Amino acid sequence: MADNQTYECENCGKKATTAADQNRPECCGQPMKEAEPLPACELSETAEHSRLGEDSFGEACDDGRSGKI
Repeated sequence: MADNQTYECENCGKKATTAADQNRPECCGQPMKEAEPLPACELSETAEHSRLGEDSFGEACDDGRSGKI
C-alpha cells in the first residue's frame, strides 16, 4: 500500500490527496505544492488548559465542591 501525499493550491487553497507515487496534481493552471504536515498534538500554554501540564497528570480535579479551603 502506497503512502498518501496531500497537496495544496497556492492560489485558491484547494487541497488534494493522492498516492505518493502519482504525479503532482494541478489546480488553477499550476502544479500544487506539498501541504505542510499538521503539527503534532502539543499541550496548550493557555490558562484554560493549564491543568493538562505534565506535572498534574494523575491528580484528581478539584472542582471546589469539597468544602476544604
